[in-house]
Amino acid sequence: NEYKSYLSPDIKMATTRITTALPPNIDITKAELAYGNGMLPKLNRQLGAPELITRQRALNALCDVLHNPEHVSAALEVGAVASLKSLLQDADGTVRWKATEVIYIISNHAIGRAAILEYKLITPISVLFDDEHLDARLMSHRAMESVSHTVQGAGGIVDATLIAKLVEKLQMETDDIKELVLDTLHYCMKVNTSQALNASAIEVFTSLLGHKMWEIRSKAARDIMDITFPLKGKQEAVRVGCIPILVNLLADEVFHVRAQAAGALMSIAITTEGKKESIKSGAVRSLMNLLQSDEHSEVRLNAIKAITMLAEDPSGRIELGQMVPLLEGIKNTGGPMMHKVASTAIKVITWRP
Repeated sequence: NEYKSYLSPDIKMATTRITTALPPNIDITKAELAYGNGMLPKLNRQLGAPELITRQRALNALCDVLHNPEHVSAALEVGAVASLKSLLQDADGTVRWKATEVIYIISNHAIGRAAILEYKLITPISVLFDDEHLDARLMSHRAMESVSHTVQGAGGIVDATLIAKLVEKLQMETDDIKELVLDTLHYCMKVNTSQALNASAIEVFTSLLGHKMWEIRSKAARDIMDITFPLKGKQEAVRVGCIPILVNLLADEVFHVRAQAAGALMSIAITTEGKKESIKSGAVRSLMNLLQSDEHSEVRLNAIKAITMLAEDPSGRIELGQMVPLLEGIKNTGGPMMHKVASTAIKVITWRP
């Protein structure tokens, strides 16, 4: 009693009651990590556990752990990719989502992309394009886009005949996923354009040129440039009427869009039909205005290339004659690449039969 008299009234004596609160810094959504080299083998075992909560916690923990590149290599050694492949078909939507997220993290590394191809994960990942959960679909497209960065990965997507399915998703998915699909198709069309042409991709790209997001407008124009490298693509571009829309995009407020639109026009205008349709749509005047007012090097570079193509047509050559002094200035003040394309443009414009 005498001891209690010295205590502040705010201080209470300890009791024998055990608190129900969890210890601090404990995340119940993640699995407890084993120490040292036992961490990843334990997590891999938990991926195959029959209890749903155990699988979810292991996947959440892997999403954090694998941000360390050293752990990615160790996870591959213990067979995590094979475990993740089976989880892509799990009945639980959260498991499918987190499994694709782990695969996406792994795919950001060269050894991870190689493992995805080795275990033939491209087709199982593509199944999730139709998943009812948006997060699972988004992560599956992120993983696919990451895999497509390499020639082998893009070739694997083409070999799995997924191009038509990707083109289909451009017409129905959210804007975030549309961006990823456009990037994936960009890398795949560097390997093969025939599947995209057969899937009428150029019509879908053209429909996206008027999108409210400048990122999608820019990437759609870039993909049109990719798909029009073969002759069939150039012919299709003229047929579907994308040239007038590209000419309008030369005045877009975002320079990325202007640069890609000029590049697409350059690719289409290689053919005589493409030249005539571009001139008819007012591309010469728009490119001249662009070259006079735009200071961005990428825009100028593609604009000069497009001007060179249009100058091969007699009517375009006459109208572009007034651009020679400006091109001379760009030739003398620009870098090596600008000097080269400006010199070529001047030769074509000043050529006389």
